[in-house]
Amino acid sequence: MDQQSDSLFSFSERARQLTSSAIREILKVTERPEIISFAGGLPAPEGFPVQAVQAAYDRVLSTAGRNALQYGPTEGYAPLRAWVAEHLSAQGAQVSPAQVLILSGSQQGLDLLGKVLIDPGSKVLVETPSYLGALQSFSLYQPRFKAVPSDEGGLLPQALTPELAADARFLYALPNFQNPTGRTLDLARRHALVQAAARLGLPLVEDDPYGELRYAGEPLPGLLALAGQAGANVVRLGSFSKVLSPGLRLGYLCAAPALIDKLVQAKQATDLHTASLTQMAVYEIVKDGFLAEHMPRVRERYRLQCEYMLQALSEHFPAQASWTVPQGGMFIWVTLPAHIDTTRLLAQAIERGVAFVPGAPFYAGGQAAHNTLRLSFVTVPQEKIRAGVQVLGELIAAYR
Repeated sequence: MDQQSDSLFSFSERARQLTSSAIREILKVTERPEIISFAGGLPAPEGFPVQAVQAAYDRVLSTAGRNALQYGPTEGYAPLRAWVAEHLSAQGAQVSPAQVLILSGSQQGLDLLGKVLIDPGSKVLVETPSYLGALQSFSLYQPRFKAVPSDEGGLLPQALTPELAADARFLYALPNFQNPTGRTLDLARRHALVQAAARLGLPLVEDDPYGELRYAGEPLPGLLALAGQAGANVVRLGSFSKVLSPGLRLGYLCAAPALIDKLVQAKQATDLHTASLTQMAVYEIVKDGFLAEHMPRVRERYRLQCEYMLQALSEHFPAQASWTVPQGGMFIWVTLPAHIDTTRLLAQAIERGVAFVPGAPFYAGGQAAHNTLRLSFVTVPQEKIRAGVQVLGELIAAYR
């Protein structure tokens, strides 16, 4: 099409506000084979259970092929919903299958929550910094973001004052190995957050795509589990992307039945239902305890990758830099001296064949820290981790 035909379309106000993801734009550059990329939040493909997935699809198609290829209920495949409910209940939550909605990737859950909970100008509380994909998704519905103060331990529950929480539609939080910082909310803060939200009548959206990727420390109960019977104000998002494969595009959402009903209506207008074949195949994979034998291997790989990057940072970054030491997940958050702008540093790094994500896009409702950056370590070979970190260390030391 030529430019003249483009002018035939009058974009909506919502469409005019759309912008490209900073990470997706960087990933275009990292397609060049010579680039060492710490930018993408991609799971390690070595952890994809290709044979188990292939066998599951074969079993489903050979035993229930016509059902798998047919339309299905919007809520999701009933056995998979029951498995999710049992899985969450085993972690201390009190969940029934009626509270579970199967999603076309957990990112869809963020979009659906935006559709049913956010009006233009609605107040939405977020961590500082927060997951860029959630900020993008919610931004489509024109909220007014308000940042909840955080420190190196994550969100500060005592900062949830009545004034801050007043009229807020929800607080969005990632308590486990947060994207982008890798930090984890400790047990005391989890209890305090759940109690504060209940006292203030504030809904909590608990996004937990990385919870199964813990490779250090002790497992901690989720916000939904801590809320107990009073947990009607907690919405929990989960994903099969990090435990099986992101290409399956399968996630789930757990919430009170009244909210599930409204989300189902919104999903019906979006995609009718999540792919039946995919849901049935994933159920075949997980129903007999496959994750219990599969995930330790994935966690060990991530642990070794993380340790290798932490060692490289200690060797090559200047003493004025600091970084998080994650107990799980895929990310390390680096804070550089205040005079360094990591967006400018990125341009210099790409010239030297290294990519990362500057920290500024992860902030909403507050002043961005332009001296921060996110590093992802799980898909980069160890020898390239060391080479890439060394280049970044040299650029930081020479920054003027």
